Formats: sequence, structure tokens, C-alpha cells
Amino acid sequence: MTAPVPRRGRFAAALQPFIDQRWLGGAVMLVADRNKVRAFETAGFADIAAGKPMRADALFWVASQSKPITAAAFMMLVDEDKVRLDELVESYLPEFKGQWLCVEQDADHMLLRKPRHPITVRNILSHTSGLAFTSPMETPTLDLLPLRVAAASYAATALQFEPDTRYQYSNAGINTAGRIIEVVSGMPYEEFLDRRLLGPLGMKDTTYWPSKRQAVRLAKSYKPNADDTDLEEIPIGQLRYPLHDRARQPVPAGGLFSTARDLARFCRMVLNGGSFEGTRYLSEAAVREMTSRQTAPAIAESYGLGWAVGDGWFGHGGAHATNMTIDVKRGLVRVYLVQHAGFRGDGGKGIAVFEKTAEACFGS
Repeated sequence: MTAPVPRRGRFAAALQPFIDQRWLGGAVMLVADRNKVRAFETAGFADIAAGKPMRADALFWVASQSKPITAAAFMMLVDEDKVRLDELVESYLPEFKGQWLCVEQDADHMLLRKPRHPITVRNILSHTSGLAFTSPMETPTLDLLPLRVAAASYAATALQFEPDTRYQYSNAGINTAGRIIEVVSGMPYEEFLDRRLLGPLGMKDTTYWPSKRQAVRLAKSYKPNADDTDLEEIPIGQLRYPLHDRARQPVPAGGLFSTARDLARFCRMVLNGGSFEGTRYLSEAAVREMTSRQTAPAIAESYGLGWAVGDGWFGHGGAHATNMTIDVKRGLVRVYLVQHAGFRGDGGKGIAVFEKTAEACFGS
């Protein structure tokens, strides 16, 4: 059955009550199928104080939505048999040889032993490695260290659990995958990403360093004020300013800025089994591997390689509440972009309202 086309403004109308009550600043919402964009709407403001309406080409810090993009770039090397998922990380990054596992720790002592097996590439892409979320060196922001230095700091830090036995969300794991891309490809991670994925896909607004011209389109970030009566503007605390300064380092796990249009192109490529507009980027086998559950049945969390995975869907969110979901059963991509570090009132339900409206519009 062909899904009906929604009435113009259906998504914006559904979110308007949240904006009117200052629970939500603004949003960009997009729904696409394998062949075209089906709906593309904006609501509210990119800058509340200035009364600046949200634009369709508004730029957002998409944070951890960077993880599936890094994973896709990595799987290009898997397709070329330059990297293998079940190979040890130390095979590509020798600094990981001899890594220890922390068994017990208190204020004065740490008990270490060798893990049952060293971490694998599959482990770092599925958050089952035992690596910490970040390194102690990654303060006060996440964009200070070149990947070479960041990876060395992860290697020098004891694992927090036996590989494969638990799920623990880890920027360090995805950043390590980015470092492997550098070593194997012979070019900086960000250059590989641009040459092989972002540029060819036409993701012209996806970058680690928004230019001054792009920054004009950057949606402001918000959080609830102290007495939870309104929203207040905040900077992106995880990154260093100015954002266009290329002395800042790329963060494969969470540093990208993007737009709804760009993310939809990426998601449609994945939905199409690795192909987009006549060009193949990934094999169908690589896409299946990325978007299939990798975590063990005994682990509650269901995660693939750079993607959260559910029954008939996969997707990923970001720290400021951005989200992209691929509904495999219906063949739909849904992109929802806001910039909120926490919500007041019922503002956090915005994505659920968007998803419900998309279901009503396009459900078959």
C-alpha cells in the first residue's frame, strides 16, 4: 500500500503547543522514503531571544549522531578487506597491546588482571569493549586531543569490564575506530570522511568546523532555567569556541554539525542497502552488519555497529536531543532536530509527537 502524503504543516502544527508554552525552542522535521523526501517542515525558533524563525537549512550540533557516520566510513575499509571486525584492535594500534582490566578499585588501590581476550574491532564499534566513556585527558572539552593522542590515552586506561560481557556507551571506542581509519587509510580521519563519504554523498553542511557563514544558520541550544519556568540559552559545553577554529580536533564519536537534509541523504543511503542516487558506498553485507544486533542476548541493550537497533528499526540520537530513525518495515527515514540539553514541562515529548504524527501520515 502506498503511504498517503501528509497535509502541509502537519508536523509543525503538532509541535506548536510545545513551542507556545516555551517547552521547546524550535525544530526541523523531515520524513523521506528510499526515493524522495516526503515531508520537510520547521517549527519555532532557531534563536528565541532574537525571534529568529527556524530555517529548513538550520545547522545543528548532532553530537552522537556522528557515531553511525563514523561506523559507515569504517565499514568502507571492511568492504575493502583492509580491516576485519573480529581482529584485535592491537593489530592496527600496537599501543593497545598488554591492556589491563580493572577488577577492584577504591580510593587508594586498583586491582588489575589481564582480560580473557584483548578488545576487538567489533567491541569498540558496539560499546562492548570495556573502555571508559572518555579519557581523563579529554577535559574540559572533548575536542582537545588529536586522535593519535586520544587513542594512546584510552590504551593506557584499564578496561572497566571483560570485553563482550556488558554494554557501556563509549566515545572512546568510536574514537578509537576513527584512529584505525587514519592508520589503515594513511590519511587523517576527517579527510577520509570528506573524500569517501560526506563529499560524494553531497552532505555539504556536515562538518566538524562550521564556517562563519554556516554559523549564521546554527540553531541555539537551550536548557530549562533555574526555576523551570522557561528556557535559557546555553553554549555547547562539550566543545571549545570558536567552533570554526581548526585547532579544535575532530571527534568521531560526537563532534559533527549537520542539517536535516544532509542526515536524510546519509540515512537514505543506508536504507537503500548502501547505495544512493546510482552510487554504491557500502555493500549490502556491510549495512546488514552495522544495523544488526551485535550485543549478546544476555545484554539488555540492543546495539549494532554505531547504531542502536530495535525490532524493524535502527537509529541514533545526540546529546542535545537530535534524532534519526530508519523504519525498515515501512521504508522510511525520520529526522528530528532540536538543540536542548534537558527539557522543561513536556518538551521532551516533542520527538514522540513527531514520530506519532509520522506514523499517522505514512503508516501503511
